Amino acid sequence: MVAAATPSSSSTSHPDGMPPKTVLVVDDEERLVALLDSYLTQQGFRVVTASNGVEALDVARRERPDLIVLDWMMPGLDGLGFLTEHRQESETPIIVLTARVDDDDKVVGLELGADDYVTKPFRPRELLARIRAVLRRRGESDPPSMVFQHGDLMLDREGHRVNVQGRPVDLTPSEFELLAALLSAPGRVFSRLDLLDRVQGTAYEGYQRTIDYHVKNLRAKLGDPPHAPRYIETVYGVGYRLMAG
Repeated sequence: MVAAATPSSSSTSHPDGMPPKTVLVVDDEERLVALLDSYLTQQGFRVVTASNGVEALDVARRERPDLIVLDWMMPGLDGLGFLTEHRQESETPIIVLTARVDDDDKVVGLELGADDYVTKPFRPRELLARIRAVLRRRGESDPPSMVFQHGDLMLDREGHRVNVQGRPVDLTPSEFELLAALLSAPGRVFSRLDLLDRVQGTAYEGYQRTIDYHVKNLRAKLGDPPHAPRYIETVYGVGYRLMAG
């Protein structure tokens, strides 16, 4: 296997004068990596690549990408192993590529911090839409000192921090956006479709169960058991809301 852990040799100017966003593509299929490298470079991204999880960890630490496109099934350290290790170091948004459509695989990935899924085979334009949606969420600006305080729960948008009872809590970008949406309107019921649009930036896929997985992870990190919630309440048949009390 030829290692591909170097930035693309192609260069592209960015229309707004800002440096291009860096995308790390991790896959052991050389043809797919070459295709995505060429396509994303043409779309204005800086692309770095890796062919396995071990190599990807090294590239991610060195290049600090803005987003990672990660294949699930690779020899050696696979996508699951990479996700487990990388989430201990960084909250970089991750889009998983998988040829497996089993919901259990998606649950595991989401529980470990994946932000979105694209099932193989896929069209490059579909992946591009997902990448832009995730980066748009991360790049959206808010007024200075956008801080939500709800009882002993605090979310600071500007500092991208969450505290519960004074204890810092590490959230993935999707979990952070989900909590921010709920905190923006305590007592309001958000449908799964509403929250999917907030978290993914687009609701066209219609995979609304993604929200249930993110809520499950968020509750666990906040110490908020679903049978006796203090923060996030399930409104059966509708969606979720932040308890107003």
